Amino acid sequence: MPDWSYQTLFRPILFRLPARIARGFTLQAMGRLSRIPGGTFVIKTLGHVEPSPLLRSTFQGVDLPTPVGLSGAVDADGTAVKAISQFGFGFVEMGPVTLRPVANDSPIHISPANESIIYPCEYENPGAEAVLHCIRHPKHRLPQFVRIAPSPRAGPSEAADELQALYEQFADESGVSALIIEALSNCGEIAAERHLLKRISTFLAEQEATAKKPLLLYIPLDLPEASLREIVQAADPSVWSGFVIGDYVRAEEGTIITGRDGRQACIAKLHTIRAYARGNPVLFASAGVHEPADALALIEAGADYLLLHSGFVYSGPGLPKRVNEAILYDRLAKEEAPPSPSWWTNWGWMYLLGISMMLGGVIAWIIAANSVLLPYDEAFLDMARSQVAAINGNLLHFMSHDRITLAGTMLSIGILYCQLARHGLRHGLHWAKTAVWASCGVGFPSFFLYLGYGFFDPLHAAAAVILLPMFLLAMRNNPDRPNRMPVNLHNSTAWRRGLWGQLCFIVVGASLCIGGIVIAYVGITDVFVPTDLGYLCTSSDALDVANPRLVPLIAHDRAGFGGALLSDAVGILIVALWGLQQGARWQWWTLLWSGAPGFVAGLSVHFAIGYTDFIHLLPAYFVLVVYIAGLILLYPYLMSKERAQHVTP
Repeated sequence: MPDWSYQTLFRPILFRLPARIARGFTLQAMGRLSRIPGGTFVIKTLGHVEPSPLLRSTFQGVDLPTPVGLSGAVDADGTAVKAISQFGFGFVEMGPVTLRPVANDSPIHISPANESIIYPCEYENPGAEAVLHCIRHPKHRLPQFVRIAPSPRAGPSEAADELQALYEQFADESGVSALIIEALSNCGEIAAERHLLKRISTFLAEQEATAKKPLLLYIPLDLPEASLREIVQAADPSVWSGFVIGDYVRAEEGTIITGRDGRQACIAKLHTIRAYARGNPVLFASAGVHEPADALALIEAGADYLLLHSGFVYSGPGLPKRVNEAILYDRLAKEEAPPSPSWWTNWGWMYLLGISMMLGGVIAWIIAANSVLLPYDEAFLDMARSQVAAINGNLLHFMSHDRITLAGTMLSIGILYCQLARHGLRHGLHWAKTAVWASCGVGFPSFFLYLGYGFFDPLHAAAAVILLPMFLLAMRNNPDRPNRMPVNLHNSTAWRRGLWGQLCFIVVGASLCIGGIVIAYVGITDVFVPTDLGYLCTSSDALDVANPRLVPLIAHDRAGFGGALLSDAVGILIVALWGLQQGARWQWWTLLWSGAPGFVAGLSVHFAIGYTDFIHLLPAYFVLVVYIAGLILLYPYLMSKERAQHVTP
């Protein structure tokens, strides 16, 4: 459920349902997807969320792939953690965990206006035993942080006993990377909380196992500043590795409030801790991260790591990826960029391949619009052009329409390859290289589709022999490099409309993939669809009688066009899925100019030859409408000049 489907299709529906039902449905759906064979591959493919190794860090011996974690409240039962762990997170939080299960059926309230969530019970969880089972059978590879808490309404003495018991249960678990102790949000009375914290701190200091797990103290967002200063000044660095700034806790009401409004309070807490804490504690911020700009503001205020909660619900599953990209860009912007590789190192060969495709498309269009048949076509048929025309008055027009649509597709592919080479391969962008690999991986093998009919196209074969080395040279010695262009920071109107535009182009790419597969399949099987024979006013058998090599020649055209269309579609689909980046103007122009030749060729030739059957052209009309809508919706996002990256907390 990436952002382009969550924000556009699913969120409007889910937010109309009761929050518990919507959350349960979403988590169950993602959980089931991750459990089926190939499910995690589908998740990764749709989102392309593999984080850069440059984001990897170590927290007291714990290897964290990214500085972004998942709050335990998002999926308290661990229903979909396997799926969610694929979204670009570096660690997951389990909890809050109490000794015994805490259940509550009261409604969860959401407020889309200020993007907040109100949980009716602050410690709702399946209990320690159930969480231990999840930890021992994680079904993912991310580090697991466990937040332990006393039972609701427990007195200071009882709370201390429960926290000690929970510590003893989880401290020796190999699957637990760190423990978060919640000792300040249960009683609602400052004196009682201080007593509880002092007792649990003394207990932890006496434990031989203290050094085994990093210990983090949970700080409620509404903890008074004076109390916070006193607590962090008293916190022993040899016991506490750091602090986790969490959500608003209303102890007297038994509720938890999380939302965008918590960002400023979290920033204030970060400043206070940095100013008064002894040593250099590691700080985790869990409040108010709803867009990448929020994350950068918290990091600038002193946070080392982040936990996503309400922002994950309101902004969508793509938020961790967007935050990772913003953090990475912010780091790289302070460094000098390495020089771009020379033309002949790799990317220039793909540019030449694209130019060759465009040149071939222009030549193919000119031939198809005039003589239609090449000398080796006539030799294969053992018939002159005039004799072919005499078989059926529409036959050459029909063959011309196949070849002109192929020429338009070749132009589209050529433009796409040139742009991907210049703006993607040149900078070592992984998604661009994948787009080229996948597109060429489909295009070159399509040469063999029509060989079963016994027709060998020498020109097509020569082109493949020339272009294949270019492709191989383009992909050599080109390791992945991080994106150094500015990234999206805000959940702006342009971003939201851009998601609709992205959805449009994903539909375009997927539709063209289906079209390419269908056309190629028809080309190597039946060759004609009913509307083709209706236009020709003949049958396949009649054409076989006229010349048994005629249908194989037409099949060659159809199969070649189907393969080329699929190759083009795969490239467009990957660009739409993975590549779109705010302010990347070249991407909008690429989508415009790489799509235009195909539509112009495909539709103009049908009207030129009088093949205007509505049902036959309906798929093309549909894709054209979605294509234009996508360009309109993406324009503000891709052409935006707003590239300010510095965020003032």
